[in-house]
Amino acid sequence: MKLKRMRVSHYKSVLDSQWFTVGDLTCLVGKNESGKTALLEALEKLNSVQPARADFNVTEHYPRLHLSEYEESGEVATPIETEWDLTHDEVDHINALVGAEILRSSSVALAKSYDNKRQWTVDIDYAGAVTHLLESSGLSDVEKQSLADISTPQKLIESLSAITEKTPNQEALSQTLQDRLGTVSLRGAVDAFLDSRLPRFLYYSSYDRLPGQVSLNQLSQEIANSTLDQDPGNKVFLALLSMVGMTPDAIGGITEFEPLIAKLEGVQNRLTARIFKYWTQNKHLEVHFRFDEGAPGDPAPFNSGKVFRTRIKNNRHGMTIRLDERSAGFIWFFSFLVWFSEVTRQYGDNLVVLLDEPGLSLHARAQSDLLRFIKEELLAEYQVIYTTHSPFMIDAADLLSCRTVEDASGPNDEVLGTRVGDDVLSTDVDTLFPLQAALGYDITQSLFVGEHCLLVEGPSDLLYLNWFSNELQRAKRTGLDRRWTITPCGGITKVSGFMTLFGGSKLHVAVLADYADGVKKKIKDLRESELLQEGHVITADMFVSGTTEADIEDIIGRETYVALVNATYDLKGKKCLSAVPPSGAVERVVVEVATHFKTLGAGDPEFDHFGPARFLVESGAGGLPGMDGALDRFEELFRTINGLLP
Repeated sequence: MKLKRMRVSHYKSVLDSQWFTVGDLTCLVGKNESGKTALLEALEKLNSVQPARADFNVTEHYPRLHLSEYEESGEVATPIETEWDLTHDEVDHINALVGAEILRSSSVALAKSYDNKRQWTVDIDYAGAVTHLLESSGLSDVEKQSLADISTPQKLIESLSAITEKTPNQEALSQTLQDRLGTVSLRGAVDAFLDSRLPRFLYYSSYDRLPGQVSLNQLSQEIANSTLDQDPGNKVFLALLSMVGMTPDAIGGITEFEPLIAKLEGVQNRLTARIFKYWTQNKHLEVHFRFDEGAPGDPAPFNSGKVFRTRIKNNRHGMTIRLDERSAGFIWFFSFLVWFSEVTRQYGDNLVVLLDEPGLSLHARAQSDLLRFIKEELLAEYQVIYTTHSPFMIDAADLLSCRTVEDASGPNDEVLGTRVGDDVLSTDVDTLFPLQAALGYDITQSLFVGEHCLLVEGPSDLLYLNWFSNELQRAKRTGLDRRWTITPCGGITKVSGFMTLFGGSKLHVAVLADYADGVKKKIKDLRESELLQEGHVITADMFVSGTTEADIEDIIGRETYVALVNATYDLKGKKCLSAVPPSGAVERVVVEVATHFKTLGAGDPEFDHFGPARFLVESGAGGLPGMDGALDRFEELFRTINGLLP
């Protein structure tokens, strides 16, 4: 069976989450203190793998805001409600209890209340079940008379039991029911089957970390005193021992060295291979285990008795250090793989995995590694629900798997508690931020779809370059090499930021920029920096003769650009830009045009750089004057840019 919907209510900060859907992978996104952990905890208690975490407790878990009223009411609240889809095999098994299609729906519901009783809701056709049993039993009409007006199989069993002298057919029907249902009712048999098929919930938080060293004496004492759960790291260590087929008592009593070393080395090699399949931060590490007597000079409790140590060897530096001296992110990743390998071995495949803020201490790239591990290793076998507020734990290509979680308020600041949105929409800016960041980063990354990137200042530059390149190539002349990906970056001041952000992607980057007084120093600084290769900062003035400043519009040429602007905005008469430059006109035609538009009336169109570029692409040249010169200048530009390709 597969979980498809859930609802949490009357649990900690969750007054009513409302129903929300769950898929194979579900990401609960929300800021700190929004109630994400409470949602996972309530779901886990439906059928936890850890008995100590399985029960609801009114004092600990019921919302304190309404606890007094609840205790006075005498009611029993239901903090977790779920809906599940049954598999074809499960549906067939239930129908086979009677031998007919008695299940009206393959969807079933399961809830658990504060009395810690589970309640299944199943749509069963009881009357149809009785009808089928009677019709297929071979009973004669006379034999059926004593069984008339029966609505459920349970009443049928009771009626058959009440017949002191059964006919052979009645005896056979009674035995059939006994074989299929045993001593319980049809509903009891269905519930028992569903209980056997219900996945167990496996909860993992960021606090369960493997210690770098463990004293066997102290561990044995904690086991004897039933205080093992006080240190979450003990659980991970016991999982590690289980991987080598050991218990604390068994490993403490080992008298032969070689068998132990063989087991430890086998597991450390296996862990090394699995961890570094996904851990891309440092490929020079190996896992090593040590098990020896504590040295008298070490701090207690590691100064006596047997001590188990997990060490990480850095082959690049030729040294080992304890696991707990590595980065917090690596410790978490290591501990998670150890723990998960053991619990899946112990509990099998029928699990729903609940991860609370996984990889919180991981670097952004390591979080992406963890997300890849979840998708490649876990989703093949399990449903996974995890919480996060990190954009790097969100798959921008699968935003529909996200559910927003927020601590909501109603009118007049009424406390509504934790609410879950069944889509990625939310009115809370902080809640949406990880989604926006993940999507924005993904979109920005996707701008670089090729190895060679040409940064331009704005979208109008992109349109002009593409249009003139296509025109030249149509005339069998030199256009922009198709290996270049044109990317608007928002101005020359943004180039450094772009290179810093994406320089690690080993992109080949060139820049085409405007050249004016306000940016000349920035251009000079960029050319002298080590961000770009020499000659990879190209400015528009290089392709316009007799000028000290120029934009891409000047490469088009004043004659052509002015005609293009007039056509774009349908300027006529006195409002039309003159084909002859006015007295004292500036070098840059785009400045001249912008100044001209300021002299127009209030009802006239406003000028923007993008308008003429869009008009050119949509309408074509349309016989614009001076186009031959424009094509010549752009061809020279493209030859220069193409010459930068390796």
